[in-house]
Amino acid sequence: MQKFQRLVRALGVLGFLCCGLAGQPAYADGSVSSLRMGYGAPDAAAFARFQNVIQQYNASGERFRIDSHCQSACTMFLSIRNVCVAPGATLLFHAGGSMQKGTISPAYTEQMRSTYNAALRQYVTDNHFMDTLAFHPISGREIVKRFGYPACR
Repeated sequence: MQKFQRLVRALGVLGFLCCGLAGQPAYADGSVSSLRMGYGAPDAAAFARFQNVIQQYNASGERFRIDSHCQSACTMFLSIRNVCVAPGATLLFHAGGSMQKGTISPAYTEQMRSTYNAALRQYVTDNHFMDTLAFHPISGREIVKRFGYPACR
């Protein structure tokens, strides 16, 4: 499994380097809906793909839109430095782990939580959103108004 994870990371870096040199992003349209990544990461390889997207957009400075349904690992896109959140989006928070097995991963939970700004991190912690696998929705409108993320225009 570790060899596979290293390969996925290497391919992500290679794709970023190749496309970056050509002046084109590895993911052309920077939005949750266009990448079809709103439903989270079912495994370690998918989780790594989310991290690759975050690295790519942070390196390029391009705008990234959270514009639709965004659950689980998708919420880590909030850490993209030029992110915006559509008021009509819905973000769902929960502990990291395996829904299929019903197991929580403290490491994945902390990886997700660490990508949120201080206000949102405090809120999801105080309200125990990251303690269980149950989904806890927050609207895009509230993410913007209450937690200070920029709204998409």
